[in-house]
Amino acid sequence: QVQLVESGGGLVQAGGSLRLSCVASGSIFSINGMGWYRQSPGKQREFVAIITRGGSTNYADSVKGRFTISRDNAKNTVYLQMNSLKPEDTGVYYCNAFSRTVITGTIDYWGQGTQVTVSS
Repeated sequence: QVQLVESGGGLVQAGGSLRLSCVASGSIFSINGMGWYRQSPGKQREFVAIITRGGSTNYADSVKGRFTISRDNAKNTVYLQMNSLKPEDTGVYYCNAFSRTVITGTIDYWGQGTQVTVSS
């Protein structure tokens, strides 16, 4: 089992910045990658960014050039630096970790979410 705890959400004006943090604990050795998803009111949860165990990153087109995902292995923490925020970035941001083996397939773990609100 993996436990994830997010922090860093809040209210910010358009054009501002926020940094989200996600601390992982438990069976962290099993994690193949970690990422961020978000869910806006009335919409499905959507992918934002991912960083793999090997350090590769990928971003949703809507956040490329504005958001940066990074990690601190010593702290078991993944960060999402969000710059040039827009009102459409508003939503609950969820940290995700996944493990993947031939035997178990893919197992997803989720944090409780942190609210990000961008005012215009």
